[in-house]
Amino acid sequence: MTDDSTQTMDAEQPTEAEQDAAEDRAAAEAPAVEQLSDSEIAAEDQPADADEGRGAWTGEWIDYPGEDNGPHHTVVGTMKALAQLESPQLGNRRDILVYLPPSYNTSQRRYPVIYMHDGQNLFDRATSFGEEWEVDQTLEAASRDGLEAIVVGIPNLGAERLNEYSPWTDRRHKQGGKGNDYLDFIVHTLKPLIDRDFRTMPGRDSTGIAGSSMGGLISLYAFFKHPQTFGFAGVMSPALWFAGGSIFPFIKERPFVPGRLYLDVGTSEGSEELHDVRRLKEILAQKGYRTGHDLLYVVEMGGQHNERAWARRLRRELHFLLGIPQPVKPTPRGTEPL
Repeated sequence: MTDDSTQTMDAEQPTEAEQDAAEDRAAAEAPAVEQLSDSEIAAEDQPADADEGRGAWTGEWIDYPGEDNGPHHTVVGTMKALAQLESPQLGNRRDILVYLPPSYNTSQRRYPVIYMHDGQNLFDRATSFGEEWEVDQTLEAASRDGLEAIVVGIPNLGAERLNEYSPWTDRRHKQGGKGNDYLDFIVHTLKPLIDRDFRTMPGRDSTGIAGSSMGGLISLYAFFKHPQTFGFAGVMSPALWFAGGSIFPFIKERPFVPGRLYLDVGTSEGSEELHDVRRLKEILAQKGYRTGHDLLYVVEMGGQHNERAWARRLRRELHFLLGIPQPVKPTPRGTEPL
């Protein structure tokens, strides 16, 4: 990982004081926003029974081949794989990947869980589309600073990716519309299975969802659609344009959901993408999300729309979503400004 090479800025506000003042003015001018109570959150998305995932699949978790098993695998740390988990909601099957933190096998701790899309791109260059996210390398390094979590990688099914990553159909691509079924698969089939087979912290405050591009779109949607299940979401370079920008009125109409949202974009992704992400940030601010508190908004100078850029920003995202401050590395001797 080269986290230190990431050049980021919290857009629009040059100082924290000016940022807070601007957000206070926006909050004062905005109409009152509906907020979900704890009981309404529970009623919004009833939790799946702990045994619900039991009947879905009886296969066994196996060790994922690491970098010691051949020159093409780049996985480090402890990884498990489950072959061909069936989704009754979607009528298909896919492998599931699980990264376990370094202390998992030497403790009885329970860990927060992050469900991530495009699972084949997260851990292993041998299976990824070009570069990988280096999720395993990032978490292995972050564990030395007290950040440990279980990550569940959910591979996409190629031609079904656009269909499953949006609840709306895009007229131009003639795809989309299966997003609700895909999230029901995660919430009611996959999550109960993960909570059964691993030492998780199953509550919403310790359960998140994250992805990039279309994966960022469905993660944002999931946070507001399933507030009982997901307490935080990582939304990287989201494809907000899909289906004519249907995500914007959806977010506006939904009540405020307590939790944490990470939102980012790179300046080399295009003017339309930058405009869409800034528009989303403004909508979230009007709903009551405050930058640096329950919202982290990052613009990477020169950042492109690819796995390498998302890998650079990943560690900052994880520290924020899990509420663990990222240590500031001291400036090496001899490099102080004159």
